[in-house]
Amino acid sequence: MSNRNHYYLSIADIRSAHGADPALAWQGASPDDLAAVLQEALRGTGLFERWRAMQPDPDEVDTSLAATDPQATASAKVADLHVDLDLVTDLPMRVVRPRLNWLIGSGWQLRDMRAA
Repeated sequence: MSNRNHYYLSIADIRSAHGADPALAWQGASPDDLAAVLQEALRGTGLFERWRAMQPDPDEVDTSLAATDPQATASAKVADLHVDLDLVTDLPMRVVRPRLNWLIGSGWQLRDMRAA
């Protein structure tokens, strides 16, 4: 039995979709670039470790947020005036959400979630 989920997300304005902290924020411009960076952020701990090092007491950070999924996939495409972002991962939204926020801020919306 698989715990993989397919998250369907929407980004209203990809041009302004950048996290608040430039040290963590996505700096690209295309949907493909965003998908590649997000996929890497879910597969590895690099983004999490950069964020953790910035915390007042890194040793007190909840280590469950460091979870990764080496098989995570992300794809993005322009649809009308927004970008559709599809994620397939076994990571729960409580792990995915902060990584999205660090990378692109709050300009995204979860449209649907289904078992993958």
